[in-house]
Amino acid sequence: MTTGSDLTFWIAFWAGVLSFVSPCVLPLIPSYLTYITGLSFGELQERRLGARARRLVFFHALAFIFGFSAVFILLGGVAGFLSGSFQLFMREGLVWVQRIGGVLIFLFGLHVAGIFQLDSLLGEKRFQLRRKPAGFAGTFLVGVAFAAGWTPCIGPILGAILTLAAGSSADAVRGMALLTGYSAGMGLPFLVAALLFHGFLVFFQRFRKYILLFEKITGLLLMIVGTMLFFNLFGLFSGFLYRVL
Repeated sequence: MTTGSDLTFWIAFWAGVLSFVSPCVLPLIPSYLTYITGLSFGELQERRLGARARRLVFFHALAFIFGFSAVFILLGGVAGFLSGSFQLFMREGLVWVQRIGGVLIFLFGLHVAGIFQLDSLLGEKRFQLRRKPAGFAGTFLVGVAFAAGWTPCIGPILGAILTLAAGSSADAVRGMALLTGYSAGMGLPFLVAALLFHGFLVFFQRFRKYILLFEKITGLLLMIVGTMLFFNLFGLFSGFLYRVL
């Protein structure tokens, strides 16, 4: 990847991490883990799970991550493909496409920070499975359902990354790479939480009072990214970082 795309990849990764700690995801991790693994809350809370239980948790967590990652990466590919196709027809107007994307990301940031609400555009759309299909394939489908329908908190952040993919990538491969970074940012903390569930509960009890603060910080970061995209500052900033580091 070039220096600019390298920077956007890491922005996407940390956007995934911030999505994980959002108020609509982090508090529900225990419920998701009990749902996809079939283990009780008490079993997951044990300091030392048996070897079989650890394998069960690990592979179900992976299947869940693969499920939502497949949807996100597909969306990234579509965004990159449409961007590349659009550039062929509107090469001269591309700068305005980038600026519109910057404005959208800035508005997403205002929404996440609680300054300006976009509820009419980003209403709650949840698709829930009342009974999980059996096996790891069933867990994969739960991950797909999570990605396809759980938009109250991750929607603005995901929308910003998709806009970034469309504005900064010229093809489907780069768009998919960007959303792979986003999926990794969400998936790695989820996997750690699954394997170290007792420690995760301790962390959550201490961290939950800071969730709203992190939400406002996320909104501020989205506004910064939107401003950088609007003024085409990614290349300059990337070059500066590489000179310094």
